Amino acid sequence: MYINKGSELKLRTYKYSLSIIKYLDKLPNKRIYWSISDQLMRSATSIGANIVEAQGAASKKEFYNFYRIAFKSAIETKYWLCLIRDGVKNDPASIAKLLSEADELSKMLGASLKTMKKK
Repeated sequence: MYINKGSELKLRTYKYSLSIIKYLDKLPNKRIYWSISDQLMRSATSIGANIVEAQGAASKKEFYNFYRIAFKSAIETKYWLCLIRDGVKNDPASIAKLLSEADELSKMLGASLKTMKKK
């Protein structure tokens, strides 16, 4: 595993990216899934990537902005998952689990952003 140290959030976002990759790998190779799965892959993996990138930030403002982008990516991820859930109805149990984790991650990121903004 790439991320073996650090915060629970980094580890959770890494595992979440893996879960999304595994889910998308199981989708049928049909045109209806292509754009949605591409967008879902980008937004879901962006959550963790921005948190990791924040570790190399040159300033507090830059650190905050990476977390803000991660938060926005988590919200976008929920959008794409809802489209799959409501539009093509593929594997509702897996979608529910992925949506729940995206929701929890967005809440964690939102709380982190509020804390950072106060400082």
